[in-house]
Amino acid sequence: MTRERSGGSEVRNVAAEKKEMDRVSSFFGKYTFNKTVMQDKLPRSVYLRLMSCIDEDVKLDIETANVVAHAMKEWALDNGATHFAHWFQPMTGSTAEKHDAFIEFVGPNEVIERFTGSQLVQGEPDASSFPSGGIRATFEARGYTAWDMSSPALLRKNGLGITLCIPSAFISYTGEALDKKTPLLRSGRAVSKSSIRLLKLTGNTTSKKVIANLGPEQEYFLLDRSYYTKRQDIVLSGRTLIGAAPAKGQELEDQYFGSIRERIQSFMHNFDEELFKLGIPAKTRHNEVAPGQFEIAPIFEEANLAVDHNQLLMDTMKKVARRHGFFAILHEKPFAGINGSGKHLNWSIGTDDGINLLNPGTTPNENLQFLLFLVAVIKAVHRHSDILRATVANSGNDHRLGANEAPPAIISVFLGDQLVSILDSIEKGENLKATDAAIIDLGLSSLAVVSKDNTDRNRTSPFAFTGNKFEFRAVGSSQSISFPASVLNLIVAEAIDELADKMEKAGTSDLRKSIFDIIREEIKTFKPVVFGGDNYSEEWHREAERRGLPNLRTTPEALKSYNTDKAKKLFEKYKVLSPVELTSRYHIHLEKYSKQLDIEANAMYNIVSSQVLPAGYRHQKNLASSVREISGLVKDEIVKPQRELLNKVSDLVSGIQNNLASLKLAIESARLIEDEQERAESYCNKVRVVMADLRKGCDELELVVDDELWPLPKYWEMLFLY
Repeated sequence: MTRERSGGSEVRNVAAEKKEMDRVSSFFGKYTFNKTVMQDKLPRSVYLRLMSCIDEDVKLDIETANVVAHAMKEWALDNGATHFAHWFQPMTGSTAEKHDAFIEFVGPNEVIERFTGSQLVQGEPDASSFPSGGIRATFEARGYTAWDMSSPALLRKNGLGITLCIPSAFISYTGEALDKKTPLLRSGRAVSKSSIRLLKLTGNTTSKKVIANLGPEQEYFLLDRSYYTKRQDIVLSGRTLIGAAPAKGQELEDQYFGSIRERIQSFMHNFDEELFKLGIPAKTRHNEVAPGQFEIAPIFEEANLAVDHNQLLMDTMKKVARRHGFFAILHEKPFAGINGSGKHLNWSIGTDDGINLLNPGTTPNENLQFLLFLVAVIKAVHRHSDILRATVANSGNDHRLGANEAPPAIISVFLGDQLVSILDSIEKGENLKATDAAIIDLGLSSLAVVSKDNTDRNRTSPFAFTGNKFEFRAVGSSQSISFPASVLNLIVAEAIDELADKMEKAGTSDLRKSIFDIIREEIKTFKPVVFGGDNYSEEWHREAERRGLPNLRTTPEALKSYNTDKAKKLFEKYKVLSPVELTSRYHIHLEKYSKQLDIEANAMYNIVSSQVLPAGYRHQKNLASSVREISGLVKDEIVKPQRELLNKVSDLVSGIQNNLASLKLAIESARLIEDEQERAESYCNKVRVVMADLRKGCDELELVVDDELWPLPKYWEMLFLY
């Protein structure tokens, strides 16, 4: 029977009959307990006390917490909520929540809705089944969630249910961080403290706090659910484990920024609408490079809020996609042979009084400030590129990084010709003159005004300066952006402190000269990490090796960077993670990597055993019957092509059988290894290799088997029929 090709008939017009949407400004943030709502619902003295605690990062007293909790509950009830939950981000990479009803008994069969300050400030979920990396034993189940006041509570609608969700940190009974939010908050404090110290040394006495800001660009694929439900590999692992390349891929370059199809735009419209209600500032949407691939990008926000919003965005995307008959794929490499998906993490730091410290500015003092912070970032990336690489290490990203579609595993910094020229001149002690590149002589030794849009975009660079921010392009699409941002904050804080140490040692008798001398010294050290050419080229790989830059190609290799004395001392010095907490993350990520590859390998084994080989056997049988039936009835040269095809199919089936047996042995062998690092390396270097060989045979078989016999939706269907 011919396979049904629905091509997206399940749901087509979810938004077509919807009335015109109200202005976004009229409902933006309607599901959040934001400042406007708080000002309306809270007594002014309570509101000011809460804002003061948030701004000064201090603990909220229980009396104020009780008033806030009551107002939050009344607002939630008025909007249809029945339960509340501390919403947190454990080391699983996703989010977690335990719902509790507001009701409490006040008499026989009589309840009231109640929500106290203590319930708001702290929760106690069972922590036994969350990854801890050895921090506590399974039987030590107690863990605590702590309200993060800096991220507004929100209402989450899921089917018929509405829940008040309270963004929270998650810690163990003994106080260790078990989540992704806690180190981010700690790193934010560290980079703020270090930055304010440096700013004071340059004469800034007005800024009181420095804030890291993020703008994550989220790439994703949409797949018609009728295909998704027929692909065990996508259901279980998020990517296709087999699949022959279609006749057309992305080579015509007609998808990128192309006209958005009606069904896709209906999804995007509904998606944006839901994000706006949650206060998520979705700004840009467009077709990406690969067929079936798209991108959404928000306006910059404070790092902690941006992380929460990106987690909500991914979850909302999946729910809205289902509503429109799609499955949203966030895996870094769901389809072989075309571009995978990343999450470009735009990062900058600015002061509480509105100064972007990575904006070149228009005055000499601003330029001095900019150059110092620019040098701090480059210095940090050069020294800790191994740790930064580890933050983007996962099994999905291993397929993407360095695949001529994404930056390589070598972390380098792109600055653009103008900034490189300025740094070169400073290093050589030369004066800069006005040029066509908007360099203006200020009459200061070795200093120029830098135009904001002074850099071209180098799409091959993993870490690029793009005018007034840095873009970390190696982050994977499925990842939480929390830990990459935490590490950026941390390593920059260290670099800033070292610059401040040198400035204090040099004294303030000639501040400009001291700054230039310090910058000149730093340039000579970090120069190897600055590269403006083609990061995809083999020449760069050889050049990077000569420069001494690490090239950590796989996740097991990269994760070792967490387990070094250098990393442990750094995280402990700034109280972002203790050695125990950092080691736990090393073990958690290793274990997750092995488990993900084990799932992929077993899913592949099952698909090949129960679907691919039976299709091959049937086609082989049909060919054999055809050859047998016409042999002797027609000339041998007429039968010869069929015999050759039969032999080819038979060889492929035999090869697949052999590789399938090898895969089973490789899986069993990897599972027996007790050491986590060695087990991960076995999955990486042995299981993955056998999977690649097995896939090659399956993909070749797909191209010659009768289309009606092939049991899986093919690439051309999944990528183009939606």
